[in-house]
Amino acid sequence: MTALHQHPALHHPALRALLAQLGAGLLVLLLAIAAHTFWAYRPHPIAAGLLQGLLAALLGRRLKLPSWWLPINLLFVPALLLLNGQQLPPSALLGAFVLLLLLNWNSLRERVPLYLTGQQSIAELDKLLRSLAPEFRYIDLGSGLAGSLYQLSRRYPRAQFVGVETAPLVFALAWLRCLLRPNCQIRYRNLWQQPLADYDVVYCFLSPAPMARLWLKARAEMQPNALLISNSFAIPGVAPSEQIELHDWRSSRLLIWRM
Repeated sequence: MTALHQHPALHHPALRALLAQLGAGLLVLLLAIAAHTFWAYRPHPIAAGLLQGLLAALLGRRLKLPSWWLPINLLFVPALLLLNGQQLPPSALLGAFVLLLLLNWNSLRERVPLYLTGQQSIAELDKLLRSLAPEFRYIDLGSGLAGSLYQLSRRYPRAQFVGVETAPLVFALAWLRCLLRPNCQIRYRNLWQQPLADYDVVYCFLSPAPMARLWLKARAEMQPNALLISNSFAIPGVAPSEQIELHDWRSSRLLIWRM
């Protein structure tokens, strides 16, 4: 299984998740055939779906998928079976899939799922920003629904807040949310195309996958004494200047590097 995970074609988590689903489905099919052949037992579809979901989740872990894939693998097939039992039209299922894709576009392209900054994180960010000059510039790389940007922009009206996001539906909702905030802008832009030199604070809540590359970008572009703040995810081999434990249900922390 380890050698399979290292195959170049399976570096993308979505492909490993698909492999886990297919592998689990094949195992459940073989078990169902064996049960029917030797014991004349036909399992209920929901029971088979739950078993498939459990196996898919276990296979996903063996394939070293990030932890946020666990509930997706676990519930994907059971949810489809439940929806099918409601006799929903195919267009509804297609619409649900497209909605999920638009909300999680970055998890497919950049291996960055949709994480939302919690209130404890916002409170700690607020404390950090109090020590800056009133006209500081702040950017959120992968700003999601812009909840933290909106709240912080209200607390610091003289500062400038920018968020970049490429998940289409998430961007649209965030843009509408900040439309009436004159000091808060949401841009449809890949974080790798966004220059960082103009910002006093660069905040992100991404995933382990892009952190090493982000550090190289930050070192090349950010100004001396500017702050790089990562919610929960460390930079491999680079100790933060400061770390703030948030003690929330996710065991989150703010990792802070001063350039």
